[in-house]
Amino acid sequence: MKLLASLTSPFVRKVRIVMAEKKLDFDMQIENVWAPDCKVQEINPLGKVPCLVTEDGGALFDSRVIVEYLDTLSPVSRLIPSGGRDRAAVKCWEALADGTLDACVIIVKELQRPQPQQSQEWIARQYGKIDAALNAMEETLGDQSYCMGVNYSLADIAVGCVLGYLDFRFPHIPWRDVHPNLTRLDKKLVARQAFIDSEPPRA
Repeated sequence: MKLLASLTSPFVRKVRIVMAEKKLDFDMQIENVWAPDCKVQEINPLGKVPCLVTEDGGALFDSRVIVEYLDTLSPVSRLIPSGGRDRAAVKCWEALADGTLDACVIIVKELQRPQPQQSQEWIARQYGKIDAALNAMEETLGDQSYCMGVNYSLADIAVGCVLGYLDFRFPHIPWRDVHPNLTRLDKKLVARQAFIDSEPPRA
């Protein structure tokens, strides 16, 4: 398998962590989707990473689709429950985390526009989403060891990617000061996912 990726993408990070947890081998091809010679769109019509090229030459895109597929490839470290309310709960955690990341990326891209073209109202709206999502995660996590209770799952990977991206792109957000439950979870996830930080981020 080949993963088309950017090392700064939190969605790529989610896929890479799942691949490591599942002990799946893959080649990673770094792509800059903003470069004129980028080939991603030849595989993913949306021109986004992550994009997974499977062993039979097929392609999967959108991190949620990719990780769901990867979880079926090996019985090692099952990350998504097979069905029922637990499965729905894990997917809700993932949707909340991915929505938070969408808001983060919108802010990053908006701030890259010329200053006169930036919408402060739009940026403030995204910050509001981030704040509301963190509050919901904090409350739902409570005193549980992991998002789903005692078992580590895709929910924890998705939330960990949010917290890591906040540290990377939004160090001015003091989320640890007001979210002790997430801070406790983050310490566990950082220790568990240390392998992913062996490669320095690329701007």
